[in-house]
Amino acid sequence: MDDLSFLMHGFSIALEPHNLMFAFIGIVLGVIVGVLPGLGGANGIAILLPLTFAMTPTSAIIMLSCLYWGALFGGAITSILFNIPGEPWSVATTFDGHPMAQQGRAGEALTAAFTSSFVGALVAVIMITLVAPLVANFALKFGPPELFAVQFLAFASFIGMGKEPPFKTMVAMMIGFALAAVGLDTVTGQLRLTFGSTELLKGFDFLIAVIGLFGIGEILLSMEEGLAFRGRAAKINPKIVWQTWKQLPRYWMTSVRSSIIGCWMGITPAGATPASFMSYGIAKRVGKDGSEFGKGKIEGVVAPETAAHAAGTSALLPMLSLGIPGSPTAAVLMGGLLIWGLQPGPLLFVEQKDFVWGLIASMYIGNIAGLIIVLTLVPWFAAILRIPFSIIAPIIIVICAIGAYTVNQAMIDVVMMLVFGVIGYLFKKLNYPLAPLVLALVLGTLAETSFRQSMILSQGDLGIFWSNWLVGSITLLGVLVLLWPLFSALRARVAPAR
Repeated sequence: MDDLSFLMHGFSIALEPHNLMFAFIGIVLGVIVGVLPGLGGANGIAILLPLTFAMTPTSAIIMLSCLYWGALFGGAITSILFNIPGEPWSVATTFDGHPMAQQGRAGEALTAAFTSSFVGALVAVIMITLVAPLVANFALKFGPPELFAVQFLAFASFIGMGKEPPFKTMVAMMIGFALAAVGLDTVTGQLRLTFGSTELLKGFDFLIAVIGLFGIGEILLSMEEGLAFRGRAAKINPKIVWQTWKQLPRYWMTSVRSSIIGCWMGITPAGATPASFMSYGIAKRVGKDGSEFGKGKIEGVVAPETAAHAAGTSALLPMLSLGIPGSPTAAVLMGGLLIWGLQPGPLLFVEQKDFVWGLIASMYIGNIAGLIIVLTLVPWFAAILRIPFSIIAPIIIVICAIGAYTVNQAMIDVVMMLVFGVIGYLFKKLNYPLAPLVLALVLGTLAETSFRQSMILSQGDLGIFWSNWLVGSITLLGVLVLLWPLFSALRARVAPAR
């Protein structure tokens, strides 16, 4: 009942006129970000984060989170209309969404995608509402060993459960740890890896790195590919919306299954992209007419969109309650909280009730408003793709440069943004994942501090990570997840031998 009263209080905050205005602005910008390939939820939030410094943390996080919902919605527009995934998690949507558009069923496909996205996000928000306070209260028992065990589990999950090769994930993560170590040692105050440069005393600014890695890196890659986008008209009338809504209840099992998959993949660091592919693959395997998938089947749109939104939304649960981001976008949001002087984790629910419950309430409002906006403004957003890429790319680069300069009003930050952009470009060319690097860059210092504090408490005894059932179970789970690829490889070798 206390949590329900806090949620009602959160609605009173989120429904304040200025917060509603920021939510609307965030959704519109998010849909534009989702429509434009080369950007994305994490990129859009990273670019616009400096613009929120003058706002209160509650208003800023409401706008940024609604920008994220809009990006999740917008990614489906280009996937269905033009077979161009606006977001990585929208790739699976193209399999059946674009064939439906080619068959003259674009309105049906877009309505199914937006409605499924709404359902997946709603399930995840309800889960956050019910589970986050319990997780936060439980996490109050955490000390340095427990915190490091959770952070170790997050790193291990990326290696053991990610879709990328474990070796590449580890390489990306090690680079992130190295970048996080630059500057002042948080425990001893000694300088590390500065090489006599005064600019590196503060280390690498998280925001500069993210803008470069995501924004500039994607633009460089797109410029190399020489993509040019041309749009065409797309109309959704109320009749098509109602007709599609009448069909969707028959796929309720697919929605339930995809929501579960998405929530699980969002809480773990797997992310929305593998969730969408997994949900699509299971729907195709379990469905009675799986052979029809890929030819314009509406269930092939429902499954990935539901899972992607459930995963993208539920990734905020570990970020809020444990301080562990479940996705690159959650990592960017977490960086914003740190910049605003807020420490994500269990104490956030005790010390910043207005902020937390205002954010959770805004998730409900943003999800509903996002559905209404994307269903009514699709023709205008689709028309953006008529702008040649040669015009879009310079605009995005200028916005990135302004965002980087705004952080410290220093040109060196713009230079560092470009350097990180080249790193991001090389990572993408070599098929190395960026998400583990971002996670390590955000959590590297926190994990190091927790580990060293634990070592000080135990006088160097690693047994402290098995000193009680809580820290021991988390550490054991982390070890099992880390070694999961090895178990899978051994099982694959034993099976043919039989």
